[in-house]
Amino acid sequence: MLKTRSPRLNRSFGAALVLAVLPLAALRCEPTLAPPAPYPQTPQVLFGELFAAVQTAPVFADGKAFADAVPTASPAEILDAYRQVHPVSPDDLRHFVDAHFVPAAAADSARSPPADVSIVAHIDRLWDQLTRRTTEAPRYASLLPLPAPYVVPGGRFREIYYWDSYFTMLGLDASNRRDLIADMVTDFASFIDTYGHIPNGARSYYLSRSQPPFFFEMVGLLTHEDPAASYARYLPELEREYAFWMDGERDLKPGSAYRRLVALPDGALLNRYWDDLDSPRDEAYRDDVTLARSSGRQPATLYRNIRAAAESGWDFSSRWFGDAHTRATMDTTEILPIDLNSLLYGLENAIRAGCERRSERGCVQEFTARAATRRAAINRYLWDESRGAYFDYRWSRAVRQTQLTAATLYPLFVQLASTRQAAAVAKRVRQHLLKRGGLVTTTLDTGQQWDAPNGWAPLQWIAIVGLRSYGNPAMAAAIACRWMRNVSLVYARTGKLVEKYDVINPGRGGGGGEYPTQDGFGWTNGVMRRLLALYPNVAADTGTTRCPPPQ
Repeated sequence: MLKTRSPRLNRSFGAALVLAVLPLAALRCEPTLAPPAPYPQTPQVLFGELFAAVQTAPVFADGKAFADAVPTASPAEILDAYRQVHPVSPDDLRHFVDAHFVPAAAADSARSPPADVSIVAHIDRLWDQLTRRTTEAPRYASLLPLPAPYVVPGGRFREIYYWDSYFTMLGLDASNRRDLIADMVTDFASFIDTYGHIPNGARSYYLSRSQPPFFFEMVGLLTHEDPAASYARYLPELEREYAFWMDGERDLKPGSAYRRLVALPDGALLNRYWDDLDSPRDEAYRDDVTLARSSGRQPATLYRNIRAAAESGWDFSSRWFGDAHTRATMDTTEILPIDLNSLLYGLENAIRAGCERRSERGCVQEFTARAATRRAAINRYLWDESRGAYFDYRWSRAVRQTQLTAATLYPLFVQLASTRQAAAVAKRVRQHLLKRGGLVTTTLDTGQQWDAPNGWAPLQWIAIVGLRSYGNPAMAAAIACRWMRNVSLVYARTGKLVEKYDVINPGRGGGGGEYPTQDGFGWTNGVMRRLLALYPNVAADTGTTRCPPPQ
């Protein structure tokens, strides 16, 4: 049962969008925003000095391990015991943690012998293995309860994640597991009803940020032959998520920013990634503190930008680096990303379609205007006519970024681009991003996981759908075939589907990042399963398939 409908936004366009409130100088000194009252406290807050000691020692190789551990007593009792014993060495701290916390189990997937089990059969079998149900969570644990079953990515990612789940659902649809699609939509709607937005993942320490807003796409999968029917059903949640991203628009002055919203000098509104906290991440506390100490920057500013990059899902990438190479120069909040603004254009159109189905004329007019206004702003600020592609925009310096990334295909995915723009993007992508094993994420090799030579399942899908939508099935098929062969080569060698792949040297899992490449893996399973249904003539083999040329 859906909860009571959230109130209409009731905001007009034009000058009313940019009413003055705070000057830019004031916004650069924004205080840390504490999570609203319903938010459970994070392990970093609950366990204070103990948390800092364990994470910096370090007791665990992966900082997420302690952030996910379940305490066996109240924080007050555990902290009292800690202060009495006061363990200092990593070994003593480990013994203390073992005595007062229960570790969370990894969501590992078993190895499947490729000689005996086809990749389709393996994926279909993995769905139940990666399914969890947590209608209740242990007291003081970081896990957030959810009403229905859900599929986790795998490995260290033992809880549901926001944007991962859309791509997982694509495979569930191909596997005829629509029960799980409906369950996961219920879970994400519950997040919106409970917290006002969908968090990065189902942990208390993820609540201060979201992820790329794919909820409207998930809802559309419920009735993909008539997505407007589902948009109408979930209209309250779609509107409330939109309000979360647009928070502050009534009072935002040109040239200023508030949370996830930026008002450009001409009054146009575009969005950025953000996080409501400016402290080290619970799940990567030691890494963040170490980076801040060596950066020479004000720690809170760097922490905010690290967290904002985590909200983007591209954690981490040269997209967010001031010098395009170094994590210490991260300034994510200064960038207006093409992927985020394209998805919000898609959300605006989904709300319009839902309102049309419910015969709400005022809402239809409002969101038709909102989508048109955003499209115009994207074309003005993020489209580069001379280079024939979409680029992120650094609003703080009023300059368009120069780096081409796979995010340039998002306007095609939501059908925001003109036919001419789509053709130009396809040409640019073919020249610079299409590799032997699929689409590369960026053109720079920085050692970060969202840079070359890595390719990721969600970005392949965005490109394939976008290109097919604009009458370029040949290039879509070339990307799909190269990616499918790459995934198949790794599966044949290891019996695994992993979270990222080397697309420049096919047949290898990707590298880089803050943790080892994970097995499982939700969105790889989902995209691969859907592509095998979409391209049945592409054999899931180790190299006999001849991929078509991109025309």
